[in-house]
Amino acid sequence: MNVNRKKGPMYLQIKEILKDRILHGVYAIHTNIPSEPQLEEEFNVSKITVRNAIKELVQEGYLEKKSGKGTKVIANVSTAKLSKGKRFTELLVEEGHHITKKVLSIKRLELSPESELYSLFGEHCIQIERLYLLDNEPYIHFTHYILLDLTEDEVEDVRIGSLYRFLEEQNIRLESFRDEFAVSNAPSHVIERLHLEKETAVLKRIRRSSDDEGNILEYSEGYYNTGKQNYIVTYNDSIQ
Repeated sequence: MNVNRKKGPMYLQIKEILKDRILHGVYAIHTNIPSEPQLEEEFNVSKITVRNAIKELVQEGYLEKKSGKGTKVIANVSTAKLSKGKRFTELLVEEGHHITKKVLSIKRLELSPESELYSLFGEHCIQIERLYLLDNEPYIHFTHYILLDLTEDEVEDVRIGSLYRFLEEQNIRLESFRDEFAVSNAPSHVIERLHLEKETAVLKRIRRSSDDEGNILEYSEGYYNTGKQNYIVTYNDSIQ
C-alpha cells in the first residue's frame, strides 16, 4: 500500500492506517503487528518513517514496543469518540469479532431538482458505497452522499481507509450527527451485497452529519443484518 506525500507527513498517514486496523480487529489485541521491515516494504517508506508512526501509537496507548519481542497491540479502543458511548464496531471488536471494511464504489453524481438529495447538496455530490464484514461475512451496507466538489478524474484517484479521516483531509469538519432508525425491507442491491433472502427486514439507519453552522455535509443510509448480530448501544451516564 502506498502513501502520498501530498496528503501530509507520511508517518501520520501510516499511523492512521495502522490505528484503523487495530480498531477493526485486523491487528488483534495482545498480538504483534507486522515487523518494521514488513511495514517498510508494504508502504514503501524508510525505517524512520515507520518508527515514527509506531512511536505515535505507543504514545497514544495502542501499542507496546519491547526489544526483541516485537510491537504488541495493548488497546483497541479509540479515545476520540462521537459521544461518551463506545462505537458499535469497537464493541464488536472488544467481544472478539473481526471487522473488515471495503469500499465498493466512489462516484460523482449529477443531481436533478427532482432528486431528494438536491435540496441538501444542489447539483452534484460524491457517492461512496461501503461494506462492513463481520467475521468475513457481509454485515452492514452503507451508502454515503457527501457535499464535495471533485471532478470525475479526481474521484478516480480517491483512496479511502477511514471515511471520516478522508473527510478531514478534504477539510470537511463534522460537528453534529443525527441518526434515525427504522425497520425496513432491504433494497435489491443491498440484498445482493448482504447475501439476504428477498424481502428480508433489516435495521435501517439514516445519518445526517452537519458542520458547526448546521449545514448538512453528509447524508448516509446504512442497512444492518441484525439476524447476524444485534445493533448495540452503551451508555456511560444514567439515562434521564
